[in-house]
Amino acid sequence: MKYDIVIIGAGISGAAIASALSRYARSICVLEKSNDVSNGASKANSGIVHAGYDARPGTLMAHFNILGNRLYPELCRRLHVPYTQRGSLVLAFDDRECKTLLELKQRGKENGIKDLRILTGEEVLEREPKINPEVKCALYAPDAGIVSPYELTIALMEHAMDNGVDLFTETEVLDIKKDGKGYVIRSEKDEFHTACVINCAGVYADNIHNMLLPPAFSIRPRRGEYFLLDKYVADIVNHVIFQCPSEAGKGVLIAPTVHNNVIVGPNAEQISDREGVETTLQGLSEVWQTALKTLPQLPKEQIITTFSGVRAEPDSHDFIIKHYEKEAPGFIDVAGIKSPGLTAAPAFANYVKEMVLEYFITTDEKKNYQHERRPHLSFHERSPEERNALVRQDPRYGRIICRCEGVTEAEIVDVIHRNAGARTLDGVKRRVRCGGGRCQGGFCGPRIIEILSRELNIPAEQIRKDSGDSRIITGETPKGKSADERI
Repeated sequence: MKYDIVIIGAGISGAAIASALSRYARSICVLEKSNDVSNGASKANSGIVHAGYDARPGTLMAHFNILGNRLYPELCRRLHVPYTQRGSLVLAFDDRECKTLLELKQRGKENGIKDLRILTGEEVLEREPKINPEVKCALYAPDAGIVSPYELTIALMEHAMDNGVDLFTETEVLDIKKDGKGYVIRSEKDEFHTACVINCAGVYADNIHNMLLPPAFSIRPRRGEYFLLDKYVADIVNHVIFQCPSEAGKGVLIAPTVHNNVIVGPNAEQISDREGVETTLQGLSEVWQTALKTLPQLPKEQIITTFSGVRAEPDSHDFIIKHYEKEAPGFIDVAGIKSPGLTAAPAFANYVKEMVLEYFITTDEKKNYQHERRPHLSFHERSPEERNALVRQDPRYGRIICRCEGVTEAEIVDVIHRNAGARTLDGVKRRVRCGGGRCQGGFCGPRIIEILSRELNIPAEQIRKDSGDSRIITGETPKGKSADERI
């Protein structure tokens, strides 16, 4: 298969770049080794749109963090993705930490943030009455926000596909070779011939780079574990709340989510397994005990799930965004995209877009380009009159499948049949929240399997929970002896 541009990886980086490039009259595809979009770190992070005071001045992280933060309101509006500017607080509990906040404030000023200020302990408690009363001061950043990272990634890929980009899932890249003026990318299924390769492979970005060029950087996987709390405690915090950062990262946070849950985490553990997304008793205990310093009354009985994600920690300690114009013209690395990668993605996607346009010299814009993505129709957010009208239009809106989140059959069918549509239970969950409530799919799971099986026209035994061989049904339960036979 021939494409002008091949993007490797369908996380936030690959999806944002695909969306940005879909405006132009070039053939583009995205190769993803998993069975869905956003199945790596992009689905398992804090969902924070950072203000930009943390990254060191002069780094790509700092530059694209500030630019990306400014792009978020309009980006989420046109893609119809939930986003809220909540503001963030970095807490200090002693004089040393108060000094650190002054350093962060100065760093933020150098990065171009204008509205940072230091709050007294009393001012912090006015804003956050439930946190630890021993707080001495806090750095307040009003520009910090929250977003659903997997919903944004899916929306970006869907928007790209609406504009002609092709997506190939379960397509792991095995090798890349130069071929005249272009490249041949080999997977188990197909070969892809292209003039331009954009490496957005996350924790595997160094492996992809090394297929074509001498080693230039290495990615060290770093695991972070999280708790998710129920909506009953949504008002326990009003801002994104950090403790003072350390060399390991921004530390354990407590924050509201766009769906009115509360997220707690992460820790930062260097691991060797790039797919090591299991949670551990030790890691989760560390997260919880650390979080109690921020919120001593953190309600453990409101935990509804735990999860972890593996971040791509580069040995460069900065994003790696580079076009190898001399060694490999048309090959671009977008690697080491750890925090604030989610925030920075819309900005560095535009930067890579300009690299690509410059490489191809002339590229026309599409005349039929769709600027906005079609929004989801959320039944539970509609008025009674609107709900009645929807049910009259399509009776499937009258069948509630997920009681916790109020999701209807019609909404599930819609996200199955969209571009970059759901193929698994967790794929449905990430798009319309079925299984995201207190029962975590205990009630709605069997019905979603039935709907997926029917709509995809495949046996229920082939439906997976998520990636890999995570099958839920293996076959019919063997019939046992009757009561009379047992006697």
